[in-house]
Amino acid sequence: MSPSFLFFTLFLIKEMSSSSSANSFEDGKYKTDLLTVGLSSCCWKKPSSSPTPQSPPKRLLVATPVEEGEYPVVMLLHGYLLYNSFYSQLMLHVSSHGFIVIAPQLYSIAGPDTMDEIKSTAEIIDWLSVGLNHFLPPQVTPNLSKFALSGHSRGGKTAFALALKKFGYSSYLKISALIGIDPVDGMGKGKQTPPPVLTYEPNSFDLDKMPVLVIGSGLGEISPNLLFPPCAPPGVNHRDFYRECQGPAWHFVAKDYGHLDMLDDDTEGIRGKISHYLCKNGEERKPMRRFVGGSIVAFLIAYLEGDDSELVKIKDKSHEGVPVEIQEFEFKN
Repeated sequence: MSPSFLFFTLFLIKEMSSSSSANSFEDGKYKTDLLTVGLSSCCWKKPSSSPTPQSPPKRLLVATPVEEGEYPVVMLLHGYLLYNSFYSQLMLHVSSHGFIVIAPQLYSIAGPDTMDEIKSTAEIIDWLSVGLNHFLPPQVTPNLSKFALSGHSRGGKTAFALALKKFGYSSYLKISALIGIDPVDGMGKGKQTPPPVLTYEPNSFDLDKMPVLVIGSGLGEISPNLLFPPCAPPGVNHRDFYRECQGPAWHFVAKDYGHLDMLDDDTEGIRGKISHYLCKNGEERKPMRRFVGGSIVAFLIAYLEGDDSELVKIKDKSHEGVPVEIQEFEFKN
């Protein structure tokens, strides 16, 4: 075998490997771990001559690459009365593409008002710069200059509220990108939960050119049965959030999948069991979870890392790996 042929073969294998690992809808190239950081947790990196680092304001679930490196940070806010652990598979998917994903447990029981969640989220974000590094593996460094805020359902509303700085709470850390995963602002138009985020004025969200991704579910507007209302009702859902965004903003809607279909396949406990019946669902969760995870990865790589190749392929409908049928697509520059 000639040296030139051997070089060409190794190059081809490398390119094929790089191509497969670059598919945002599949698991990425990084090995990951799932950590729980509690209110009384100690740390990986406690300096011998320093006091114990401050614990986070709320219990955290953290998905992190385990290979040495510096990684952007994504915060994921859970939906109403859900546990952060229900998102572990989604978090690990995103993390495997080179992101540290943090999901706080904002509450166990809550009423309709989200002010406490907005306040808590701001406190947790401010804690990241002084505390997060101590609770990660020693070889892992968070890059907080590349920080994205995301939220699902009511958590999506909370994420938008904080990013808009509308209600007296904001974080010292700059938010570089915003993601709403089927965000919901109440029970319907005229029935927004306090504080209302939607204004019903197109392009009214002043986010200072912050890039935004809004992901919607095609079945979220449909009642699962006669007893339960839609989980993402018209008038307060993803379409309304996107309509009020300024550019750059992206809007993807997955056909034939529901409001909770991005959760783990097996969600434990009473709430976990109920999550399979509370909303109109698709046939299985994995395709929607892969779609949400892959869309988030493509969006973040485009705006945090400067590589928009995956996002452009999704936009142009030329991406062969999309695991669902995209019902709607919109983009504002």
